[in-house]
Amino acid sequence: MNVSTFYALFSTTCFTLVGLWWSVVQSHTDWMRDRAQRRVVGGIYLSFLLPAVMGLFAQVGGIEQPRIWRSAFILLSVIGCACTLRLLARARGDRFITWQQAAAALLYALIAVVGAFPELARHVRLRPIQAEALMLIGLVILAHALVWRYMAGEGRAHEEA
Repeated sequence: MNVSTFYALFSTTCFTLVGLWWSVVQSHTDWMRDRAQRRVVGGIYLSFLLPAVMGLFAQVGGIEQPRIWRSAFILLSVIGCACTLRLLARARGDRFITWQQAAAALLYALIAVVGAFPELARHVRLRPIQAEALMLIGLVILAHALVWRYMAGEGRAHEEA
């Protein structure tokens, strides 16, 4: 698949997931009343929004203008890593969420590193924009796992109590 086509589909999918997440949140207004739950809801939102925006910058910059996407990937990954680490600090007691958030923070850090030092991707015989795509796929998979955990565990527990 062409890298530009991949990022077009990827961004569209992630923005769709952002919209679907907000549809879920609207049907659970109680989640927004509790500060801790609001942080998790926002963290899930960012888990889809940041990769979507990175995908847009990858389309704009592409292979022809790598500085555009590389700069955006670095900045957005730093934001994603910082937000994820803040949530990780509050995820005490739930090993799954701790694992998921730690893995997401690591992926954000790696995305920033490859953005800053694209030659590292060549060690695994990938173009930098391809290596970034693989890590973004990992972020979205982790985000799905977080949504599942929240919907099946954390989010539902407060409704039934």
